[in-house]
Amino acid sequence: MAAVNSRYARAFVDVVFDTKLDPIRTEDELRSIARMVSDTPALRTVWESPSVPAEQKRAVLDRIVQATGASKMTRNLVAVLIDNRRIAALPEIARQFQEELNVRMGIADAEVTTARELSPEEKQRLEQQLATITGKKVRAHYTRDAKVLGGAVVKVGSTIYDGSVKGQLQRLKEQLSSG
Repeated sequence: MAAVNSRYARAFVDVVFDTKLDPIRTEDELRSIARMVSDTPALRTVWESPSVPAEQKRAVLDRIVQATGASKMTRNLVAVLIDNRRIAALPEIARQFQEELNVRMGIADAEVTTARELSPEEKQRLEQQLATITGKKVRAHYTRDAKVLGGAVVKVGSTIYDGSVKGQLQRLKEQLSSG
């Protein structure tokens, strides 16, 4: 099933680049509709139900597209998923779409956890350092957690960079106990 979802995501990225759509806006549109599918059981039920005529399903979709201002291409992808009874996979397809889009645009998402709120200058310096390390443009998402004590823990893909005081204390403890 993951391979099928991945095919939809890759094909939609191809469409976005071939038709010169704004990739970030399209990503937002797709994520927004995927969130609606996840958060609204009644909508999911209508779109998944074989007893609801296809025209009615598309009419609901068209109203959502009109209200959100989504592009015709985003609407068409969702319509194909509805017609092929794959609408439940939309959240996963949206996630894979974002990953494929990031790869093609040279963007790395970073999850940054700090003990305190960083200033805009600190965020900019950190993102520049991460861009140098990864060789990609970095899109950072920040959270705070007092448990890190100081410094930062950064996750880029499956790689974790632990520059936190808590991590340094843990490494020091391991060195002392093994030495």
